[in-house]
Amino acid sequence: MLSSEQSLPSIAPRERVWSAATVVTRLTLAAGFLSAVADRFGWWGPPNTASVGWGDFAAYTAYTHTLSPYVPDGLQSAAAWGATAAESVLGLALLLGVLVRLAAGASAALLLGFALSMGLFLGWEAPLSNSVFAAAAAALLLALAPVGEFPLSVDRIVHSAATSSTNR
Repeated sequence: MLSSEQSLPSIAPRERVWSAATVVTRLTLAAGFLSAVADRFGWWGPPNTASVGWGDFAAYTAYTHTLSPYVPDGLQSAAAWGATAAESVLGLALLLGVLVRLAAGASAALLLGFALSMGLFLGWEAPLSNSVFAAAAAALLLALAPVGEFPLSVDRIVHSAATSSTNR
């Protein structure tokens, strides 16, 4: 049991709420990105199965072409792979809490790009019904969250290690 001199530092209620919100936001954004990547490789099931968006990479590449008709045909596969790489890296960074502010800002930009392409080439109902603008807004809030160190993250571990080494 801790004596009053050894008690843990208190965290203001508002900071606790922001800390919890950042963890939930990081995990849900990461889950969204990684789930979409899993779908492209058929991990949620084959094409034309209930609750499966693409089911394989060929279907995803065709979808990418629908969202980006301005990309030359020869580069559609590269665009699909680029989006997949970006979502994989950002999903893992958010999941682990690595460079959270940077990953969240990049996620906001990527999601906003997806939302605008969906709206322009599929109609505005698509990004609205799929909450892409809402996810972009959540990523932006995460990037701007007033939390000094993100809880349950690699960033926090690195920050704590750096702080303890400078205090020696």
